[in-house]
Amino acid sequence: MREEQGGLDKRKAYILATVVYEYIATAEPVGSQTLTQKYHLGVSSATVRNEMAELEAGGYLVQPHTSAGRIPSDAGYRTYVDRLMEPEELASDDRRQIREDLRDASRQLDDIIESTTRLLGRLSNNLAFVTKPHHDAQTFKHIQLIWLTPRTGVAIVVTSLGVAAQSLFELTADMRADDLTRLSNALNACFANRPLHDVAESEVVSITEELGAHEDLRGAVMSALQSARSAEQPTIASAGAQNLLDQPEFQDLRKLRSILRIVEEQKTLYQIVADAMSAETPSVKIGHELGSEELADLSVVTVPYRFGQHALGMLSILGPRRMPYGRLVALASGTAESLSERLSDVDRY
Repeated sequence: MREEQGGLDKRKAYILATVVYEYIATAEPVGSQTLTQKYHLGVSSATVRNEMAELEAGGYLVQPHTSAGRIPSDAGYRTYVDRLMEPEELASDDRRQIREDLRDASRQLDDIIESTTRLLGRLSNNLAFVTKPHHDAQTFKHIQLIWLTPRTGVAIVVTSLGVAAQSLFELTADMRADDLTRLSNALNACFANRPLHDVAESEVVSITEELGAHEDLRGAVMSALQSARSAEQPTIASAGAQNLLDQPEFQDLRKLRSILRIVEEQKTLYQIVADAMSAETPSVKIGHELGSEELADLSVVTVPYRFGQHALGMLSILGPRRMPYGRLVALASGTAESLSERLSDVDRY
């Protein structure tokens, strides 16, 4: 047989894919007789048994008990996902449900994210989590400098996703409302639609000096900008943790509690998927790739969602290693696409 599929010949590759498919469907170790009877492989049970033994020796399968069949290892799942899995299309009913739910959500960003997370948890029957947009991914829309009294006012920065940061200021000399309007217009002309992190303090200083603005006013502008582009870790919305109770792998409640304790820590969830932010295609992490022994029975599918050309956050499905990868990749990708489209219609103000 010709060597292909990452060092596996055609027959071994097909048998590995079939073992993964069967185990995902049944959660039961797979034996050679089961494969021969159900999948018409065209070879004897003894031949299949020998091929499975070689796959086990190669690290693609493991045998949980001496007399039991075999189940995929992390390497077996990885080979399946990377080389053997057939791409799946998102079911039309799921696509319609996603669009309807997002359409019916309010125009507020947080509500859209929460609705997306609940929907994804329900459709995937796993735990879903979505990182809310990182401030650094946003663009500057405009700044308003509002006159309150001759010596007090407020600076308000509004971003492309409706984040509004404000800073009260008090001056040691009188100012006019017209002065604030001129400065607002100059700042907006310079910074409109630029990435928020690209707005430099030196440019603010240059504009305020050119217009003769008070130094305290310059400080208020910078304070509002700093608040808007705060680099704090994004917050995470999650839903569907109860779905893990339905998975045979997590009938041991002590194991499940341990897993839930970890996934409740937003920092841990973010660390699991952070490196997928810049990916152009769906990312799949399997078992020990998640970096924790307590998460070794899990896998995660992650897809970035976008606003225009900017990657804003990540949409993820966390479940057992025995997850239907093809369907969940299609589901996560379709949901991310619809979420990206919906974000073009969020309330900005």
